[in-house]
Amino acid sequence: MKITSILLLAVLGLSSCKWGDDKKKETDGIFRDTVAYTYQAIHERAADCGNKPDSTCTVVNIKYPVFKGKPVLNDTVKHKLLIMFMLGEKQDTSLNMMTAAFLKSYTDSKKDNPRTEMYYTLKSYAKVIGQDSALIALEYGGYAFHGGAHGSSFTGFINWDGKTNKNVTLDDILIAGYKPELNKIAERIFRKDEKLTTTAPLDDYFFDKNIFKLNENYSITPLGLRFMYNQYEIKPYAGGQTELLIPFSEIFKLMRPQSVASQYLHKNAGI
Repeated sequence: MKITSILLLAVLGLSSCKWGDDKKKETDGIFRDTVAYTYQAIHERAADCGNKPDSTCTVVNIKYPVFKGKPVLNDTVKHKLLIMFMLGEKQDTSLNMMTAAFLKSYTDSKKDNPRTEMYYTLKSYAKVIGQDSALIALEYGGYAFHGGAHGSSFTGFINWDGKTNKNVTLDDILIAGYKPELNKIAERIFRKDEKLTTTAPLDDYFFDKNIFKLNENYSITPLGLRFMYNQYEIKPYAGGQTELLIPFSEIFKLMRPQSVASQYLHKNAGI
């Protein structure tokens, strides 16, 4: 009995060491399958912020992942963040340059109108929302206000094939000639979500010639293709963003059998 107790204590001791090592590893970065990444952040405040909290003065907050051994993906993430709002007359070449230019635009506006209580805001991010051996899925977005009636918000996606090292397009995962049928299925889901009849006109939306059409802003998820229409895209600013999820069970006949998305088919379409 004494020997058994000693062995039990030894096993528990080894287990405690293992869990301690795992905890330490997590602090060094985030690991999923074969790709490691860490988050980097930029946080800059305007010179006149003083002791004011971030919520009441001009602040830039940017947070994004940096992937180990994935320079093309890293450049893609940064590029998306740089062009998301196009704050100046010309595109900045780095996030630090964009931050400096944004703060300068605020300082210049204060010189023109020193009594104003208006402050600017720039919050942007990129984050990993899913990852497996075939696909790295990211969401990027944010909010910017630099004068005017209201700010601008945006949400976009990156679907990254880790093997080919490129962004995945719908042509990569769907069979040739898919567009008419995909739009037909999507419109049916859209009308249901918007509580519209099958024949109701789309006059209240911003579709070209009042004809429904999917955009190219989508995320490949385990459940299906998640499309996002941003503000002003198909509705007025007050209408906000509109999401549309097309389940794989609805489009499995349109799916290529050996794509990065085919791994989800048997879970959703019973095949």
